[in-house]
Amino acid sequence: MTPDEDPTADFLDSVRAGETPWRQDRPPDERAPSPAERPERWGRTRAAGRAAARAAPYLQAAALVAWLASGAFDDGSGNQSG
Repeated sequence: MTPDEDPTADFLDSVRAGETPWRQDRPPDERAPSPAERPERWGRTRAAGRAAARAAPYLQAAALVAWLASGAFDDGSGNQSG
C-alpha cells in the first residue's frame, strides 16, 4: 500500500450521502420561503405555558420552604401506635 492510498477515506467517500436540497445554497434571485403561519387559537395556550415556566422556580422554592418548615416544626411523635 502506497502512502497516497487511504482505505478509510475511500470507504467514507463511497458511503457518504449526496448533498441534500435543503443544505444547498439558494440562487441569489430566489426568495426565501415564508415561515409557516401559527394559528391564533394557540395564543392563550402559549401565554399560559410561558407564565407557568416563569412561575416554576418560585413554586419550587415555596415547596422547599414548606418541606423545611414541616421538618422544623415536627414534634417527633410521628404516627406510631402501639
